[in-house]
Amino acid sequence: MSRLRLAILDLYNGIPNQGMRCIREIAEQYSDRLEYEVFDVRAAHRIPDLSFDLYISSGGPGDPREGDGVWEPMWGEWFDSVRAFNAQNDRKKFVFFICHSFQMAVHHLGLAEVTQRRSLSFGTFPMHITEEGENDPIFTGLADPFTAADFRRFQVVQPDMERMRAIGATVLAIEKDRPHVDLERATMAIRWTPEIIGTQFHPEADAEGMLDHFSSLKIKTEVINEHGLDKWLSLMADLSDPTKIAHTHDAVIPGFIERALEVLSPEPAVARG
Repeated sequence: MSRLRLAILDLYNGIPNQGMRCIREIAEQYSDRLEYEVFDVRAAHRIPDLSFDLYISSGGPGDPREGDGVWEPMWGEWFDSVRAFNAQNDRKKFVFFICHSFQMAVHHLGLAEVTQRRSLSFGTFPMHITEEGENDPIFTGLADPFTAADFRRFQVVQPDMERMRAIGATVLAIEKDRPHVDLERATMAIRWTPEIIGTQFHPEADAEGMLDHFSSLKIKTEVINEHGLDKWLSLMADLSDPTKIAHTHDAVIPGFIERALEVLSPEPAVARG
């Protein structure tokens, strides 16, 4: 049986990160049914063509509304080409956007405001599932709220519901409720179509790898100096709880991949985890 092809769009601009490692490791769980190729979009200006079946576009640094004038128009043209292909063909391409890519996709289509946060969102936080998201396959088995890793300086807020309805998009999750803070709750997940979805949080984050990362003396010291001891302790507690980050890691992107496998190559999917 031939394997489906996954393109991973790396938007980290050559900066060492945990995200790409996590995405690769999830993809490799499906190596019997899925092969993948990584495209360095920002540093090498490489964009996948339409020969792939699935696409995962990563997080990354910087302002999602700006770029070097080369790679972000290429990325936008790729996104437009996937949407055009899906509109014209019965066999669709599946796409998952993570954080920076999610913000870019929202900005590209004018679905909401993309603004800079007052302060960096750093750590693990509860995410609330909307009524539209309750039956979405990527949230199968997750409680409301569920816990997710969230590291970002920008945010998607004030969704244009008329524009959303026009393209058939729905908000699946929003950020934690903070009654004591007079700020709008950010949009944390959107489904554009049955095949195209994205999250502003990092569903690829794995508890074990993050525990190792944030336990190192260098990183621990940096986090405590910048965010305080309580933040580091809270982060470590959530990473150690199997019902939190580990559960989200095992549900969201695997749910996306398994749905694509079910539709495009309907054979029994590999068990999650």
